[in-house]
Amino acid sequence: MARFRDNPLWRELRRSRIAQVSFFITLLYALLALFGPALAPYSATEMLTLPRQAPSAEYWFGTDEIGRDLFSRMLISARVALTVGFVAVGIGLVAGGVMGVLAGYFGGWIDSVLMRVVDVLLAFPGILLALAVITFLGPGLTNTMIAIGIGGIPGYARLVRGEVLSLLERDYVTAAKSLGANDLRVMVKHLVPMMASSILVYSTAQLARAILAEAGLSYLGLGVQLPQPSWGGMIASGQRFFLSAPFMAIYPGTAIMVLVFALNLLGDAFRDALNPQLRRAGTK
Repeated sequence: MARFRDNPLWRELRRSRIAQVSFFITLLYALLALFGPALAPYSATEMLTLPRQAPSAEYWFGTDEIGRDLFSRMLISARVALTVGFVAVGIGLVAGGVMGVLAGYFGGWIDSVLMRVVDVLLAFPGILLALAVITFLGPGLTNTMIAIGIGGIPGYARLVRGEVLSLLERDYVTAAKSLGANDLRVMVKHLVPMMASSILVYSTAQLARAILAEAGLSYLGLGVQLPQPSWGGMIASGQRFFLSAPFMAIYPGTAIMVLVFALNLLGDAFRDALNPQLRRAGTK
């Protein structure tokens, strides 16, 4: 228990009110994503009543353009957004992390080849790269996760490569090699754990980026396909009726804004907690 209290992340959450608020907002969204389908009062795809009804005691967020309950669709969309975000970040982390470790550790022609692949991916803005992959694979939830995940590979590859190049100069890595540890053991046991804090901070920002990308692709009709709900698709549907039923676009737009804002603040809190120089500067 004492070790948990001494953890820098826990200390930062106790010290900073902003960190606490952003953490609990993120936790709330995660719980809604986990239990949302069970909490939804109605089916997210069933036409229940007249379209574009204003929020009421029966339909808390009103109904959409064909009479579906917006509150139920919002809850289901939370699971979609966070699922896409976590899977896309996982794809980028695994693929980009492996590339970065190999490029930084072995150097030479391996580094040159892998970094040229990264340069090619970086030549395309993230959303354009995702659009290209979606165009090739076709729209849908699975392909959206793959497309966004591919867009995250270059950032992870560069981050991990830089960390590896820095860590290779440390004495404990040299000692492990001199004691006969093979390359795989050095990478897995001595390099990867030391990069965890940097990866955590970066992944928090990438999760926010992935959620925004999913919303953008769904808004364009290339992401999650109807009748499955998504916040981006709900905004696209609601903008046509913004003057007569603004709540159709305001609710999903606000949900995206609050979640992305909370994730960015949480990433800043992680960065401050895990960076000793920033912690010392904050205590002066």
